[in-house]
Amino acid sequence: MILNYFKKDMENRIVLSVLLAITLLIPLCNLIFPPDSPLYFSAYSVSLIGKYLCFALLALSLDLVWGYCGILALGQGAFFALGGYAMGMYLMRQIGSRGVYGDPLLPDFMVFLNWKELPWFWQGFDSFPFAMVMVLLAPGILALVFGWLAFRSRVTGVYLSIITQALTYALMLAFFRNEMGFGGNNGLTDFKDILGFNLQTDAVRTVLLMCSGLALLGALLGCQWIARTRLGRVVSALRDQESRVRFIGYRVEMYKLWIFVLSAMLAGVAGALYVPQVGIINPSEFAPLNSLEIVVWVAIGGRGTLFGAIIGAVLVNYMKTVLTGLLPEIWLFTLGAVFILVTVFMPDGLVGLWRKRQELHA
Repeated sequence: MILNYFKKDMENRIVLSVLLAITLLIPLCNLIFPPDSPLYFSAYSVSLIGKYLCFALLALSLDLVWGYCGILALGQGAFFALGGYAMGMYLMRQIGSRGVYGDPLLPDFMVFLNWKELPWFWQGFDSFPFAMVMVLLAPGILALVFGWLAFRSRVTGVYLSIITQALTYALMLAFFRNEMGFGGNNGLTDFKDILGFNLQTDAVRTVLLMCSGLALLGALLGCQWIARTRLGRVVSALRDQESRVRFIGYRVEMYKLWIFVLSAMLAGVAGALYVPQVGIINPSEFAPLNSLEIVVWVAIGGRGTLFGAIIGAVLVNYMKTVLTGLLPEIWLFTLGAVFILVTVFMPDGLVGLWRKRQELHA
């Protein structure tokens, strides 16, 4: 048992060291080395790696609620998208009169749709601190209300998964409507700068990658700390024997709600970091398929390990980048085949397979 503890601690140290190296060294390679150097990372590579880190944070948020609490939430993409829209609204307000129509207050899509004034829910998004608060509050409040109603009614298992999927689908349909005031099917795009700095410069791209890496590191350390606390042990017990935990006297609903809201807020942060790096946010981010894909990342990496979710997210999205360029017509079939193989032959994911091999050689 002590040997297993030290092995797991060593795995955590390796993952944390790799993440820290990516966060610090890749931006330096982009800024210091000339383009013809083998150590140079292009602006495209920096943005791509930053996007992977955002997806890794999103996968981590799902592993916290699924791997440790046993709640298979198929609506994690909704919280990711809400955080992204909060950031997108701030970036749209920063455009000002530089838009196509030159209106200093209204975004271009509102001018095109003949809106006469800025809607009330856009107020305050010209302030960066307010926008960052909304990045947390928008997904957090939705998770709080939804989770309270669901857990209070003791909705569990596949029924909970279905209604979380229905939630993200309903939000997708709502955000597609022009009258909602979020850009309709085109979403929010054409961002210019953030905090007064041009989003297209290499320096800003590297800073965004660093922010994504540091957010992922902080979230991983925080989730690992939670897993070791009394709260984390109770949550793990809920996953394994919910009825016994309820019989002992714990308020199961409150523990589930707490971890569900925290998971949603982490997903919102991932969305907020993702948007300025890709330059767009639209209702397709709410698509149910996206939430299902997040589950695949976690399952492939290793559910209930935290860092396994990170590995799965980066690996699958790297495969997606390569295969969609080489063989785009077979990408989804490949992803489905990998998921089936992992489910059948590696139920504990890549991390579980690695640990079994280590035990055999010990």
